[in-house]
Amino acid sequence: MAQELRGCDFCKFVNYEDSDDFYLYELGTNKCEPLYSYEHFVKNRIIIHFVINGKGILRMNGKEYYIGPHQIFLIPENTKAFYQADKDDPWEYIWFHIGGPKIPLILKEAGLTSEHPVYTPLACSKEIEALAKDILDNYTRQYYCVGSLYKICDYMIENSAYKAEPAIENSLLYVKNVISYIQLKYSEQIKIEDIAFALGLNRSYLTRLFKEATGYSLQDYLLTYRMKLALKMLAKDNISIAEIAQNVGYGDTFTFSKAFKRHFGQSPSAFRGVEYSVATEMITRASESGKNTQ
Repeated sequence: MAQELRGCDFCKFVNYEDSDDFYLYELGTNKCEPLYSYEHFVKNRIIIHFVINGKGILRMNGKEYYIGPHQIFLIPENTKAFYQADKDDPWEYIWFHIGGPKIPLILKEAGLTSEHPVYTPLACSKEIEALAKDILDNYTRQYYCVGSLYKICDYMIENSAYKAEPAIENSLLYVKNVISYIQLKYSEQIKIEDIAFALGLNRSYLTRLFKEATGYSLQDYLLTYRMKLALKMLAKDNISIAEIAQNVGYGDTFTFSKAFKRHFGQSPSAFRGVEYSVATEMITRASESGKNTQ
């Protein structure tokens, strides 16, 4: 169930992770007071802001950016950022906390990166903003929201002043092919060498390329993808843990259970019969509790 945060005009925590490529964690809007400021450092997720009107500044990576109406600005994962509304014409913006292995690739195609965190659409700003507002109006509909985010990204790519260079586009194509390969072959006992061979690339080159583009190592992405599917399968009582292990590419239950517990902090049996959305909330709460006791 979505939760709401105080201190802004509208905010919902939705934690939509059913899509394999595009996650939506939080969304909201704020019509800021003059000089209203916020400082962020968020791990493992990206924040994207759509400025509806007004203006402000973004400070990140030692640089300062002046941002106005209809522009979009990015806060990459694991990056400290400060932003502040203008004194005379404070901005109003919509924000989304997003994640997923393909998000950095999609944004990079549009030319939106940590080196270029501000996006100015050549056209279609009204369409992009209308889609962002529509997501807010329909935040309880997971697939509707994710579908609309894909539409926004498509508009951004097609109307970007800083599209990825051809060499970068070729690299992104390799990374997309890796993701497709894993999503197709995850149930087999594949190795990184198998992926590199299938794509005709050197293993070390492909490993570096994938890490730079997604933030995941190849091994981590394969493991994360398998564990996510296993968590979904555990909600079904008619599938044994041994079958689940086989289904996600493990030769025996012991190795699977060991990997599962290392990844989630609990054994597979702890999530037997638990719906995926509830299971992810349990994991998040356990993670936060662990941080607070450290």
